[in-house]
Amino acid sequence: MSLTRDETKASYAIIRHNIRTYESGGVVLVAKGKENAELKVKHFETGQSSEDRHAGWRYFVEKSDLKAGMDPAEATNLRQMKLEMRESEAQPDSMSLNPPRQN
Repeated sequence: MSLTRDETKASYAIIRHNIRTYESGGVVLVAKGKENAELKVKHFETGQSSEDRHAGWRYFVEKSDLKAGMDPAEATNLRQMKLEMRESEAQPDSMSLNPPRQN
């Protein structure tokens, strides 16, 4: 399977999350290229303790506009801000759902 040019040039965030509690562990790494990011996930999973895995912690790859190699804490904060902005934009305006009554 060959990757597209976009998949080799784009940034991918590796996110740690708990499949049992739905807790996010945040961004652990931002890598350049999908194949590279997937390789890094395998590296994280190989180094993961059995207790950690049994507790529900997993990793996934997400295409991102974050800069490859950036600080994971900063990447986590930026990703969270963007998620919150998208959620607030997706929320229907409460005034349009319940317009004020006209007497």
